[in-house]
Amino acid sequence: MNAVRYELLHECKQTGARRGRIYTPHGVIETPVFMPVGTQATVKSLTPEDLKEKVNAEIILANTYHLYLRPGQDIVKMAGGLHKFMNWDRPILTDSGGFQVFSLGALRKITEEGVEFKSHLDGSKHIFTPESVMKTEEDLGADIIMAFDECVGYPATYEYTKQSMERTTRWALRCKNAHKNVEEQSLFGIVQGGMYKDLREKSVKDLVEMDFPGYAVGGLSVGEDIETMKDILNFTTPLLPKDKPRYLMGVGSPDYLLEAVLAGIDMCDCVLPTRIARNGTAFTSKGKVVVRNATYEKDFTPLDDECDCYTCKNYTRAYIRHLIKANEILGVKLLSIHNLKFLTNLMKSVKIEIENDNFGTFKEEFYKKYGYTNE
Repeated sequence: MNAVRYELLHECKQTGARRGRIYTPHGVIETPVFMPVGTQATVKSLTPEDLKEKVNAEIILANTYHLYLRPGQDIVKMAGGLHKFMNWDRPILTDSGGFQVFSLGALRKITEEGVEFKSHLDGSKHIFTPESVMKTEEDLGADIIMAFDECVGYPATYEYTKQSMERTTRWALRCKNAHKNVEEQSLFGIVQGGMYKDLREKSVKDLVEMDFPGYAVGGLSVGEDIETMKDILNFTTPLLPKDKPRYLMGVGSPDYLLEAVLAGIDMCDCVLPTRIARNGTAFTSKGKVVVRNATYEKDFTPLDDECDCYTCKNYTRAYIRHLIKANEILGVKLLSIHNLKFLTNLMKSVKIEIENDNFGTFKEEFYKKYGYTNE
């Protein structure tokens, strides 16, 4: 019996986009869903109460690589797992650290056994193997854990991408064999294969034969243009089982979220909304607003006059600009609340429009209003 179960509730007659529900040991997730990223067991500047009451986040992510380095999986396990350690009683997903290790570039060496790497904190040497990553993720105790994979950058040759994809498949089997806590945690496989459709198809076929309780599409949004991303995503997603959750890793801008939903994706995550908040930027219904710009110095209107979030109901662009310019943490907090609630509200609307068989029309209207031209 898997710890996580997916229920398909409705497919949009207009587009085929999915409305579903994921059952986990720490609660139910209504999909499609955007998942805020809490890299170090915290979504930057926000408390769990903020995430529940002001954002209504149903699930958050934490990062295996970063938590392995500090405070260490043993500390988190002693605390009773991530949920107790960070005082979060809703679902958690942990990535495998594959993307972070990939990002280290020259600081890492990939072998069949695993990845040797140097810590970005102090240069100390470590090794991640499929087996060690499973132990770390089990100690962290998230509801959904990800298989250890190699994320290939863009561009990459066919030969290298093929070798990498096949290695990721072998690692996925090793992860599955090493994963023991199946009643409390579900292990998702990660589809790789770069921008090559035949490799994507082979990756899906091999992973589906292993019968994971969910699948992620990895290795996208790694430098390719949006048209290439859409092409590979629209090819890959329909190959995945309809009765399992489908997760697109690492996307969080409104256009990428809507393209993911259109392709049949159920779950997305990204650091983008909190990262741009730290740079003084807000999502709004009419496009991005760089609130730190001088034009907003005397603007006493909300960030978005169509938004019902805590920030927009209580604070003005001028005040938030002042906070950001003065390097006050409250400015980052207010922008983070707004950006995350903006995406939560967007996905709430998406769910309604799917149920009403109107998602395609909704997407076109959103793009037009937001200022997107690359439909």
